Amino acid sequence: MKRLATLTMAAALVAGAGIADAKTLKFQTSSNAGDWAHTYMNNAAPLLETMTGGSLKIEPLPTKSVVPHRETIDAVANGILDGDFNAIAYFSGRDPAFAIMGDLIAGFDTADQYQDYCMHGGGKEMLQKIYDSVLPGKIKVLGCGPYGKEAFVAKVPLYGVADLKGLKLRSPEGLAADVFRRAGASPSSIPFSEVYTSLEKGIVDAADASVYINNHASGFHKIAKYPLYPGIHSMANLQTIINKRVWDGLSAQEQAALETWAYATWQRKLRDATIEGLAQVEKDRANPDITVIDWSFEERKKFREIAVEAWYAMAEKSPLAKEALDSNISYMKKIGLLD
Repeated sequence: MKRLATLTMAAALVAGAGIADAKTLKFQTSSNAGDWAHTYMNNAAPLLETMTGGSLKIEPLPTKSVVPHRETIDAVANGILDGDFNAIAYFSGRDPAFAIMGDLIAGFDTADQYQDYCMHGGGKEMLQKIYDSVLPGKIKVLGCGPYGKEAFVAKVPLYGVADLKGLKLRSPEGLAADVFRRAGASPSSIPFSEVYTSLEKGIVDAADASVYINNHASGFHKIAKYPLYPGIHSMANLQTIINKRVWDGLSAQEQAALETWAYATWQRKLRDATIEGLAQVEKDRANPDITVIDWSFEERKKFREIAVEAWYAMAEKSPLAKEALDSNISYMKKIGLLD
């Protein structure tokens, strides 16, 4: 009996040690707690625990839950956060290279092309080089990529470039804002979490927001009855980064599992956002209160010409920005998007 009690106690100590050794990584996201995107990341989180036999867990935190959305990279660098899933364009003020990497407006035709560039065509390495310059030795880039072509939401009908003139709109920082200014609009840098109230209060009349299904889940269709689909330009490039010291403290197996989990999660998220978005578009087209607008080829071409001018203007602002643009263009040439 005494031996059994000893064995039971030993087993409990071993189990307790296993729980104590489990690491929970806190990653702040760019989405609100109720958004489609945030719910998706929460649902994906348990897979990492399964992949590592319980030694590694991940907790996706809502935007601004720990620090403001523009301060996550410093929080990661200083160990306040373990990592983030955030829009790269938010950090355009740190170096124009973040603007180039955050969304090469009207560059890639599909989200798959953009994600392939990020994960297999030099994008991830370019982003790492930027961090090695801005926050040397502090950040490890696990990956990057969009999870869909973004849909524009508007309270007024927008059928072409001319309709952008004088339009008050929400836009991310960096390249997107510059493109809209060149097209005659008045962009404001408002975080995604504040888009609904900004539309509702008339602060803006349109927004370069998120993918269609995320916009719908956020309720934009209730006040912005003229969505553009497919979006006219934007595919926000999101990063997956982790504190370098935290990364170095993981086992080789945990590192491999985390990288694999992050890549697989973004791939599935891209697929599901596309499928669910298409289904919602069909429902909205059948709704007499909503008008889904698709720009013509001619109008898209006009917008792209404006965007290309903005690419090169942004690239002139820093050596890293020029290198980031060269990296994007090199891959676009490889896949036949540019001559």
